[in-house]
Amino acid sequence: MENQTEVREFYLIGLTNLFKHQNLLFIIFLLLYLAILVGNGTIIILILTEPHLHTPMYFFLGNLSCLDIFFSTVTVPKMLAGFLTELHIISFKGCMVQLHFFHFLGSSEGILLAVMAYDRYVAICNPLHYTLIMRKDVCVLMTAAAWCTGFFHALMHAVVTARLPFCGPNRIEHFFCDIKPLLKLACGSKYLNLMLLSTVTSCIVMSPFAFIVLSYLYIITFLLLKIQSRSGWQKAFSTCGSHLIVVALLYVPVLSNYMLPNVGTSSEQDMIVTLIYSAVIPVLNPLIYTLRNQEVRRTMKKIKDKKE
Repeated sequence: MENQTEVREFYLIGLTNLFKHQNLLFIIFLLLYLAILVGNGTIIILILTEPHLHTPMYFFLGNLSCLDIFFSTVTVPKMLAGFLTELHIISFKGCMVQLHFFHFLGSSEGILLAVMAYDRYVAICNPLHYTLIMRKDVCVLMTAAAWCTGFFHALMHAVVTARLPFCGPNRIEHFFCDIKPLLKLACGSKYLNLMLLSTVTSCIVMSPFAFIVLSYLYIITFLLLKIQSRSGWQKAFSTCGSHLIVVALLYVPVLSNYMLPNVGTSSEQDMIVTLIYSAVIPVLNPLIYTLRNQEVRRTMKKIKDKKE
């Protein structure tokens, strides 16, 4: 279907209009992006090369690291390029592609965290049947479902946004193409877009979150009723602690940004929240999993000792 927009390109205002700060911001976010690539890349390499890490938990963790790398790559390199020029332009098609991949990877990550919560539930509450329930084909199927759901959810938003008429102005109050700042520029009716944002996106965000909460309620109930020893509690929460921290880091900013889909909200607030889960959290995830996970630390130490 042919797009009826009159706008061929958009201007991104970026993080600040004060050009004298751009060089400092460029250095900070370049270092963050390199840390994302190195940290998550290291986890992926460890999981691929070490046979004892070929378990469901680390299979999901490897997928999470892939999503973090791709997720930050959607926005950060374009943002870095914008720091080097006063006029940051993106084509209409490029804008829609960026919007699609941002929501594709972001929603896939939220669903994957729910899958990881289920994995922890089975490992703690049904350990004798863990290898049977979390078979390789089941893990691959659940992961594929997370990626596919995120893809079609994002495709829906990209299609309905691309069909909106944009008559001008074409200055996006953000550092990348997101739905809410784009809707501010649309000329026609935004009812369908806002309805999808408030219903479908809320469902995509809240359903995995509710599943995670339910999984951990079952885990806590099981521990209270079945596990009396302190060592048992420590062992259980050592496997869940990292996942819970990552869930909290992701869902707090996401819920504040997309559960209130009002087009008129502050662009500065949206940008800060988006920065947290697109540039800061992907840096923290590998640190959380390596610092709290003894098996990963032992693997890294073993590799380091071999090199020495």
